[in-house]
Amino acid sequence: MTEWPMAAPEAVGMRSETLSAVTGWLDGLPGANLHGIAVARNGRMVFQHYRTGPDERFGTVAHGPDVKHDLRSVTKVVTGLLIGDAVARGLIPDLEMPIFDLLPEYVDLRTPEKARISIRHLLTMSAGLEWDENLPITDPMNGERRLWQSEDRLRTALAPRLLSEPGSVCAYSGGCTELLAAVLCKVSGKTIDAYASDVLFEPLGITDVEWIRHRDGTPSASGGLHMRVPDLAKIGQLAVDGGRWNGAQRIPAAWIEQSLTPQIGMDDRLFFYGFHWWLGRSLIGGREIAWAAGIGLGGQRLFVVPSLALVVVITAGHYTDAMQSWLPMTILNRYVLPALI
Repeated sequence: MTEWPMAAPEAVGMRSETLSAVTGWLDGLPGANLHGIAVARNGRMVFQHYRTGPDERFGTVAHGPDVKHDLRSVTKVVTGLLIGDAVARGLIPDLEMPIFDLLPEYVDLRTPEKARISIRHLLTMSAGLEWDENLPITDPMNGERRLWQSEDRLRTALAPRLLSEPGSVCAYSGGCTELLAAVLCKVSGKTIDAYASDVLFEPLGITDVEWIRHRDGTPSASGGLHMRVPDLAKIGQLAVDGGRWNGAQRIPAAWIEQSLTPQIGMDDRLFFYGFHWWLGRSLIGGREIAWAAGIGLGGQRLFVVPSLALVVVITAGHYTDAMQSWLPMTILNRYVLPALI
């Protein structure tokens, strides 16, 4: 399929009334800036809802299924999938390969301790380097800010001192993702946007994408993708189906399994982390439901629930307030998951 087959919620074991109730709730929610919701189950799209609202970069937008949305850090999910493809092709033969062996032009930054940082550590955000994206974006020490302001983002990512043994502490870092993308480009000879188009987007029928670029013109692998909501749902469907799309294995099933399996946890969060996926759970009607998610600033979410063959995409414009955290979770836990129970 290139576009989504549509179905009524009841055709896939969901209740229309429960799903559609989210629209009235949003209508009455002061300050809500929800842009889009899409729900798919068993490979069929069963619910979509879009609203007009302001976006940080584009002003007020009449959001819809044909309008690209800024995905922010949900982009990291795509980068992780591309690394899985490169591993399957033998371009990256071993996740334990030290990063400095693959980026020798930064050997001047290598220390005996940093020399142990591997591809696996980048995938699990456990490189051990000093990095903090929890600081206000206005703080000059915010890691994401430093990436975007740098003339050499890879040097910025590798230069910080080592605070912990690689693999022991999970510290969220867009720098880890940018380093992974640099490795991918080096071993494939392609830019990440070209690689993504060839091995992932075109096979899934995704043709309308844009990438925000760093100062050197390189597409941002950590937060640069703009994509239509139904197309992002295709990425989720690929994960739910173990890397398969239209009967073809696009990403190895083993890679999907590893990506959606807890690899490490962050000290300051309730979630676990896989290979560039957040991993959490919900309690609905006394039943614990595990999910994985791509999470982006502003309320961008790609939820996948393989056990329920469920994909949920949420986009929003809450870039500077707490609603970016609780609004997507409320939609998932109050309206989407209860529609199945």
